[in-house]
Amino acid sequence: MMVQPPQAQQRHATWRWLVIGFAIALTIAWLAVTPDGVLGKAQAVGYSVCHQMDVRSFHIHARPFPLCARCSGLFLGALLGMIFQAAQGRKGKMPPIGASILFGLFALAWVLDGVNSFTMLTPNLPSFYETKNWTRLITGTGMGLALAALLWPAFVQTMFKHWQDQSPFASWRQSLLLIGLAAGLAGLAWLEIAWVLYILAVLSAFSVLMLLTMIYSMVLVMLFNRENTYERVRAFVIPLVGGYILALLQIGGISLVRYMMTGTWGGFTL
Repeated sequence: MMVQPPQAQQRHATWRWLVIGFAIALTIAWLAVTPDGVLGKAQAVGYSVCHQMDVRSFHIHARPFPLCARCSGLFLGALLGMIFQAAQGRKGKMPPIGASILFGLFALAWVLDGVNSFTMLTPNLPSFYETKNWTRLITGTGMGLALAALLWPAFVQTMFKHWQDQSPFASWRQSLLLIGLAAGLAGLAWLEIAWVLYILAVLSAFSVLMLLTMIYSMVLVMLFNRENTYERVRAFVIPLVGGYILALLQIGGISLVRYMMTGTWGGFTL
């Protein structure tokens, strides 16, 4: 392994702390300008990716969830899918054909339910059925699983120097186990128990930030031609921090534009 000269090591350390310092400063600034409280911060994250319509959201007492039912399912499903795959180590192979078809059907159901939900808002367009929050939650959760099934292998293949040429969904047992866990997660959300929803609200907002961070981290690694060079997670902390910065800038930028247009942190109304 090539050893960097002292000057290069010092320069690298300086840039590392500058990146970390900027990430901390940006986080403090974002926390200062967003609504108060943990749920307020979660709502601010959801504000950048979701319409947050009251009638299409679950409620913690009288307060709408940070994300609508469809987005809640999507981001909670994606978080569950990521954890499920990460628990199996560095398996970076894409899902086999059977699992791919299954996840493809989940994605198709999400699209069809979303289109049908949109047509319900447009009097001149026919809708095939009346979408409900439970259909939005279920199809959103399925789409989240499909997203995680693609993003996790892409992340592993991009970041790690050594990864296993196996899929986390090599057998139907693994796919069915994940679907069962996802059904349980969706069921918890559907029950609308306040303290459970509080936890799920925070997790859904965290999932938004996590997914964006992972995507931007991969982009940075590819831009700097550092694919497949990292032996362990701590070796690519700086790309992760860089991805986090870009994710927070995106969230903040979209939120700023939306707030300037609407003048409120609330969701859209029908």
